[in-house]
Amino acid sequence: MGIVFGLLVAAALVAFPFSRILPRVGIDPWVSLVAVIPLGAVILLWVVAFRNWDGA
Repeated sequence: MGIVFGLLVAAALVAFPFSRILPRVGIDPWVSLVAVIPLGAVILLWVVAFRNWDGA
């Protein structure tokens, strides 16, 4: 039970920042759940890094 809780906390700690950043680059915040999948966070970082930001 403790391991499952720890994994859920880790998933939330990864997905929450992505859910705040992705709308700024025009991506639906629900896509942040991809960051929970292994390598999903790396792929999202690359997408955000090379996406045109409206404010920049």
